[in-house]
Amino acid sequence: MSKPSRHSYVRTHPSEKKHADKTVKAGKPQPASGKRQRQTQGSKSSGKYLAQHQIIAAYQTGLHPRNIHRQDYDFNALIKAYAPLSAYVRPNPYGKLSIDFADADAVKHLNAALLKHHYQIDAWDIPAGFLCPPIPGRVDYLHYLADLLSAQPLDGQNVPTIPKRLYGNKIKALDIGTGANGIYPLLGISQYGWQFVASDIDPQSVSNVQQIAAANTKVSQSLEVRLQQQSSKMFTGIIGADERFDITLCNPPFHASLAEASQGSQRKLANLAANRAAKGHQASKATSKLNFGGQKAELWCDGGEQRFLLDMIAESKAFATQCLWFTSLVSKKENLTACYKALDKVAAISVKTINMTQGSKLTRVLAWTFLDAKQQALWAKYR
Repeated sequence: MSKPSRHSYVRTHPSEKKHADKTVKAGKPQPASGKRQRQTQGSKSSGKYLAQHQIIAAYQTGLHPRNIHRQDYDFNALIKAYAPLSAYVRPNPYGKLSIDFADADAVKHLNAALLKHHYQIDAWDIPAGFLCPPIPGRVDYLHYLADLLSAQPLDGQNVPTIPKRLYGNKIKALDIGTGANGIYPLLGISQYGWQFVASDIDPQSVSNVQQIAAANTKVSQSLEVRLQQQSSKMFTGIIGADERFDITLCNPPFHASLAEASQGSQRKLANLAANRAAKGHQASKATSKLNFGGQKAELWCDGGEQRFLLDMIAESKAFATQCLWFTSLVSKKENLTACYKALDKVAAISVKTINMTQGSKLTRVLAWTFLDAKQQALWAKYR
């Protein structure tokens, strides 16, 4: 496998270039003196602990090369696997089968069909008003985490080969804020066979994920769902004193208030309507409810995404030797600078920002560890 290029750039269609993040020079290996330097565009050393930092370009293919959703949905196969979807499938103006993505019920049934057909998950459902996640984007995150755990060079060009040791229940993952959909443990167990602990502060969400797990033998054997009783904590009260996790993952609340979340929902509804009109679709009847829903804990928190991430970074220090890699999605690029400063403050050893492209949307995974290269190798050896 070739070495990572010294300079990598996110490659996008010309119409998407305004959304692209420019990646920068990868961090050099840690000097023997023990000093750590992070190399990012325009940053300067400002403290004793500066993490080795690498920013990784998104794959040119868009979705991760291992993502099975890189082609159009096969609605005939999906209906065969999950018959209730048929009530929502219609030919679009181009003669291809599709659904109305502004219809919450249609999207929920599409998810159930995708989970049944591709991931062998039965009886998936969510209560009314809860977040209905897009499956292709969610499983993408997991594929990038598998790349990270492979300990192979990441450059956005060469796809790491995932060794057999990273498949199966020896890998233990922690999903912070799993929601009522439990999507990350369901996909991670199906795709990689990992063991999962999933936490949430909402009892209804915990109960719903437990019901889904109970209907799927493989999931029930590999998933433990825990209620977080301290709303201001993420790892405390969830990670036991003797527990170890190879990876943590999280999709933080995006907005800082209910009003902000409502405005975002209305913008997305308007965008969906405009997209339908541009493609010659009739106006959707599902104008009063958003296709992905969402409760307070799923969509917003005081201080929004940045405050959530800074709190997570600060708390992670107390569990530095119990987790190999901490990770989170970061939707807003402008939140990264504050996160990098926070990671310096807690003395993270290595930081990686992994860009992901999903259609015209660019998001990223922020990953950090408090273990040096030797400690990471020992972790892998004695896992």
